[in-house]
Amino acid sequence: MDYLPMFARLEGRPVLLVGGGEVALRKARLLLAAGARLTLVSPELEPEFHEFAGRFTHVAARFDPAHLAGQILVVAATDDHEVNALVYQSANELGLFVNVVDDPERSSFIFPSLTDPSPLMVAVSSGRKAPVLVRLLRERLESLLPRHLGGLAELSGRVRVKAKRVLASLSDRRRFWERAFASNTLAGLIEKEDWQGAEGWLNDGLDKAQTEVGEVVLVGAGPGDPGLLTLKALQQIQQAEVVLYDQLVSPEILDLVRRDATLVSVGKKAGAHSVPQEETNRLLVEYARAGNRVVRLKGGDPFMFGRGGEELEVLAEEGIPFSVVPGITAAAGATAYAGIPLTHRDHAQSAVFITGHCQKEGKEPDWQQLAATNQTLVIYMGLMRSEHIQQQLVSHGRSSATPIAIIERGTTARQRVLTGTLDELAELAQQAVSPSLIVIGEVVALRKQLAWFGEQAGEQAETEASRHELKLVSLA
Repeated sequence: MDYLPMFARLEGRPVLLVGGGEVALRKARLLLAAGARLTLVSPELEPEFHEFAGRFTHVAARFDPAHLAGQILVVAATDDHEVNALVYQSANELGLFVNVVDDPERSSFIFPSLTDPSPLMVAVSSGRKAPVLVRLLRERLESLLPRHLGGLAELSGRVRVKAKRVLASLSDRRRFWERAFASNTLAGLIEKEDWQGAEGWLNDGLDKAQTEVGEVVLVGAGPGDPGLLTLKALQQIQQAEVVLYDQLVSPEILDLVRRDATLVSVGKKAGAHSVPQEETNRLLVEYARAGNRVVRLKGGDPFMFGRGGEELEVLAEEGIPFSVVPGITAAAGATAYAGIPLTHRDHAQSAVFITGHCQKEGKEPDWQQLAATNQTLVIYMGLMRSEHIQQQLVSHGRSSATPIAIIERGTTARQRVLTGTLDELAELAQQAVSPSLIVIGEVVALRKQLAWFGEQAGEQAETEASRHELKLVSLA
């Protein structure tokens, strides 16, 4: 470790800034924002310094080592190398921390890149070795951090004393704050700047902390590629204490769940042992009643053939708070990665999504309507009934020469696309593994031109795929 990261409390404390140009102005803004009692040494100052009139002491002279008397921190921000060197040498002799701007060799401390939703602060530094990387990382952090975090930190400071009084145990206080900070209800109040309501919500939470019911967040994990997670979905799964996940959730996404969370598989897979829906419902209620923050993680979008609505009905009946984070459904994600547009002005004016699973009573869909031309038919969970689907569509008027695709493990590094015609559907389905998506329609033919993800369309698919393999990289 080249530098020890620390935050300095400068409120009312003497700091010397040498320089009066544009760079010095930026440092002055930063130091004054931190409350420093600032002294500026420079023969001249940029006109913009007038915005801080009365907030600093100006010594209109060249730097002299005597100016260091009584200072605790020194910053040199001039374009005169000799002056900067003198500041560094003089400060060093007195044992003072000194920063020479853009000269790490003459600096005993550096200014990190800041994300500052005050009073919360996040600092990033590479020790001046990779400033562009630091900037990119800061931008990434700013995009991931919720906008309300500063207000949340300010609010928690006002409630902290009561929390210490009500919850004597350190572990109880930690658990309370973790739940509060992860709450969508509290976040919503702060985003609306309802400070009174937010503080009231926290106080109410403290009053019933010992008997508090948890909450359930229904989260769509998308079709498989972790890069297709929404920011809100990522935040939720990293805040969860318990995660109940489906078979369709990719291992790469499960790796993003916080390490101390309880992971429970409730997946369903054709031909294999699966958890009954009633048991999943029971677990959701049980974990939430125990006070946990529960994420119900579903592949794709939870309201698209994911039985998410059924699970929320149970939670509503039990009085368990819940919210929903939508996800990119497999039909949108897998077809896009396969180079197959769902609609196209020349080929398909609509898209119809159906499930290959029959209802318990065996009710059949309207095959006459599904067989209509000029539309794209997307079938979820249809591999096992592919022969029946093929027969019904052809018998109700869809051409047996209609292009089809079976997208296997769509959007992941293991994606494979089988293409053919409708009369080959059953045969191709025998070659595919679950999870797979069946796409039927003239738009499938466009894949020859539009395929882009990890493989080449056409006859060279097998030989060329390896050259275009996409690697998934996770930044921990």
